[in-house]
Amino acid sequence: MAAEATANPTTESPANRTIYINNLNEKIKLEELKKSLYAVFSQFGKILEVLAFKTLKHKGQAWVVFEDAASAASAIRQMQGFPFYDKPMKIQYAKTKSDIVAKADGTFVPREKRKKHDDRGKKRRDQNDANQAGYGVNYPGSYGAAPISQMPYMVGAKPVVQEAPLTPNNILFVQNLPHETTPTILQMLFSQYEGFKEVRMVEAKPGIAFVEYTDEMRSTIALQGLQGFKLSSQNAMLITYAKK
Repeated sequence: MAAEATANPTTESPANRTIYINNLNEKIKLEELKKSLYAVFSQFGKILEVLAFKTLKHKGQAWVVFEDAASAASAIRQMQGFPFYDKPMKIQYAKTKSDIVAKADGTFVPREKRKKHDDRGKKRRDQNDANQAGYGVNYPGSYGAAPISQMPYMVGAKPVVQEAPLTPNNILFVQNLPHETTPTILQMLFSQYEGFKEVRMVEAKPGIAFVEYTDEMRSTIALQGLQGFKLSSQNAMLITYAKK
């Protein structure tokens, strides 16, 4: 295993570069879960690693390792309670560093030497002790909360530019998506806004999508809330109204 953070961190865990997420939807396939977590959290800074495991005791949990602690702090603050695959995420700092961070700063200890000590502690801790992150936090983009991202569209990106401003309508045209973006990831982002109907992607044209709402008022709210949202460090979404 390339890296691993300790499960069941406590709310008193000191600030560090690794965040612990639980209350995740256990029905989501592991690889899809990791890709979606990367897509959602990469807006806060460079991600070194996303960890999630198939073992029973690790189900519904994941770790995201950032390059710096400031990114981790921002992610916890802004994404607490975000409805990820229909379940609000509970986020806090991991109790220990991931291996990848420990190796970088010279504090890495081989796992065999830690095993006896770790096992004693794990037996005394109930897995659900980690479920202490508070609810009731307005997630980004929700009504009454700040938009999920207010970052401007990145310089250097090459979207298909509309020739003239389009009349507001209930269908949004989304550009500059990473080619690996899936309809599920987009649905997760856009369905947090009331009136969401569906996402349509064009297989022959990766990097674009259409998102439909019940009316133009609701599509406008989503456009304003998700404009510039970064699905990767190089891809900030550019959203306009679709041509009709």
